Amino acid sequence: MSHPAASLDHIRRSVPQIREELGVAPVPVRAIRDPAIYALEKERLFKKVWLKVATAWELPNPGDYKVKEMPVADTSVLIVRGKDGRIRAFHNVCTHRGNKVVPNSDFESFGRARANVLSCRFHGWVFSTEGPLKSVPLQDHFGQIDTACLGLRPIACDEWQGFVFINFDPEPAQSLADYLGDFGALFGGYPYHESTTAFRYSTVLECNWKVALYAFSEGYHVPTIHAGSLPGFRGIEHSDFKLMGPHASSTIYGAGMDAAPSTQKFAGILHGSECHKPRPDLLPPAINPERRADFQFELPNIFPNLLIHLASGCGYPGMSYFTHQFWPLDHGRTLWEGINYFRPAENAAERAAQIHVNALHRNAWLEDTATMEDTFTGIMSGAIDDMQLMDQEFLIRHAALTLDRHLEEVD
Repeated sequence: MSHPAASLDHIRRSVPQIREELGVAPVPVRAIRDPAIYALEKERLFKKVWLKVATAWELPNPGDYKVKEMPVADTSVLIVRGKDGRIRAFHNVCTHRGNKVVPNSDFESFGRARANVLSCRFHGWVFSTEGPLKSVPLQDHFGQIDTACLGLRPIACDEWQGFVFINFDPEPAQSLADYLGDFGALFGGYPYHESTTAFRYSTVLECNWKVALYAFSEGYHVPTIHAGSLPGFRGIEHSDFKLMGPHASSTIYGAGMDAAPSTQKFAGILHGSECHKPRPDLLPPAINPERRADFQFELPNIFPNLLIHLASGCGYPGMSYFTHQFWPLDHGRTLWEGINYFRPAENAAERAAQIHVNALHRNAWLEDTATMEDTFTGIMSGAIDDMQLMDQEFLIRHAALTLDRHLEEVD
């Protein structure tokens, strides 16, 4: 349910307010450079807060599952829709001897459980998609076994707007709704679930996860890094700053660019479609509340590692949104995932137009990711001890301060 824009006025900040609240001093890079801090992040951050791991529309039917490898939590996660229709999360670990219930050789994979049960390939133990242990081969050969206590080990799991989150803490300090707080109110009510066509990209980057996160968290770089993918770019306005507890956001407005004839053609196809045309009226009321025609997208940071960019403004080629997520694999290795979401195309022309728009994003993302390993090398060299941040980089400053608070907490 969306909320009136006026009810969220308390989250808005002007530039002077941002400077006063977050400060203007350089931000130390020690949290990026020091491997000991990564060890703290694993225990005090990634094993304690809510993390988005799937979407409900990836698992539309009972028995559908997703396996996601989570090195940052030292586990493999099984997200599955049960026979009762509910999505749950479990450690992908057989309670017999610890083998993976569902083998997975990639960072994530999808499948469907036959008859709503999952069988460990090692010794054939069978589990329900709701978690309980259903069958043990040669059970009478065990001198002592309590099958009622040997179901799949659950992980706290909840949904917001169709995004599936988990929390590794056996007793999370906050519910998902409380953790999202004002962010959930600000971004609620948008029809995320209607955009089930997904173009997925991922790569492993030799850099700390925060370097990757920060590179996508500001618009200051657009005129330089994206000079190739955005020819004729006429500039942006990065404003309407918002602070929401551990989360933050701002709006990107812009005069647009001189698009190539092919881009104009494909954008016209989407703009002319009732299903795919820009729909600023569907944006949550507090996003671009003045409904400015030069709205490009909202740029949020959902702490710690997720960005959801809403891009349904008049300056955007078709109703859609995209996400970025940054998963630590080690102190100096990061899995970046970028996903473009569209409503399903109704004909070949719309499909071609979506592919074209997606290709433009892919090219821009390649430009973004091309900076990250060099940034990490520079920071690891010890040549600088601080980042010099300007106003448009406030998301970086806020994320760094929020991280510091989490790492300072004592259990």
